Amino acid sequence: MKLAVVGGGSTYTPELIDGFARLRDTLPVEELVLVDPAADRLELVGGLARRIFARQGHPGRIVTTSDVDAGVAGADAVLLQLRVGGQAARNRDETWPLECGCVGQETTGAGGLAKALRTVPVVLDIAERVRRTNPDAWIIDFTNPVGIVTRALLQAGHKAVGLCNVAIGFQRKFAALLDVTPGEVHLDHVGLNHLTWELGVRLGGPEGEDVLPRLIAEHGDAIADDLHMPRAIVDRLGVVPSYYLRYFYAHDQVVREMGTKPSRAAEVAAMEKELLAMYGDPELAEKPALLAKRGGAFYSEAAVDLAAGLLGGSGSSHQVVNTYNNGTLPFLPDDAVIEVQAKVDASGATPLAVPALDPMYAGLIANVTAYEHLALQAALHGGRDRVFKALLAHPLIGQFEYAEALTDKLIAHNREHLPWA
Repeated sequence: MKLAVVGGGSTYTPELIDGFARLRDTLPVEELVLVDPAADRLELVGGLARRIFARQGHPGRIVTTSDVDAGVAGADAVLLQLRVGGQAARNRDETWPLECGCVGQETTGAGGLAKALRTVPVVLDIAERVRRTNPDAWIIDFTNPVGIVTRALLQAGHKAVGLCNVAIGFQRKFAALLDVTPGEVHLDHVGLNHLTWELGVRLGGPEGEDVLPRLIAEHGDAIADDLHMPRAIVDRLGVVPSYYLRYFYAHDQVVREMGTKPSRAAEVAAMEKELLAMYGDPELAEKPALLAKRGGAFYSEAAVDLAAGLLGGSGSSHQVVNTYNNGTLPFLPDDAVIEVQAKVDASGATPLAVPALDPMYAGLIANVTAYEHLALQAALHGGRDRVFKALLAHPLIGQFEYAEALTDKLIAHNREHLPWA
């Protein structure tokens, strides 16, 4: 089995490598190709990756290349984890929206739209290269904003599934609180990428006992602390929102906080510099502890499980993924991309049935889905007017004065990535 990772020079790649090494019985990789245009980073990451495989006794071969076509040729699956513009672009996404009193974040609001505009054309180009070299390959997208990027891939006819680590993070945390194995925890996870709620926590599978009320009653303080939300909100909702809901439920408070401290991008950039220095140590043969602070916890386990399921291996049959709605949420169009539990096998991902949603959740999902549709149109076709309409439709913006100003700022900060601009 051959896998390719586009964006393989990321400082987070050793986490993925560690997962491939530990879970080699679930996903027996014979050749792993790390693809990245940054040759200096790729050399450091590739060296550490080979040492991790060797330390853990993995027989697979690790190859590094800056040639996308060569890297994806013959691959059974291609994982996308790229960041167009690097941390510098992310830093801008997280700062210029604050000038208009709007949240600055890399996956939602104006910053999330900027990332989508930079990313979608690049991802589609890579996907076309994959299709030319191996039309049967699966594309697993971990590149944010996952919902919009996955929708672009699916609409272009690619065999694609989107992946996020939010659900597996909740699964692991709840399992620890319940003192059970993660495999015993099934989440009633519903929504869009970075806009989800855990409506139930079931033991043993989709039909198992729902222990979410007990979890909230006994561990509500710990859950609320992880979300950076008041315990009272979790109690009143009776569900567990993704921590990304804080941008909606406490928008103004978050904006004030962001104005008083360095951006997350600045923190990550400093961390990456330190990590790369560590990766250059020829004695290092395991992922360093610092990597846990980089973000993306449990991504490797989720990626291995999904790839194994799609490629006919021993992955879990039910997994939380991003895929076409196809009637699952009846208030959304079929071609909307939702994030829910799905049956995963060699034919792809088929969403499991979802109970009728409270209007409180359904309304916000429908609103953000409309924004994502407009965002994808702007990413595919360009144009100031399309950018403006997407911003105006976003529930975190929604005022024409803000949308006008943010449109100008977005274009000014991303002109080098927007040929139409």
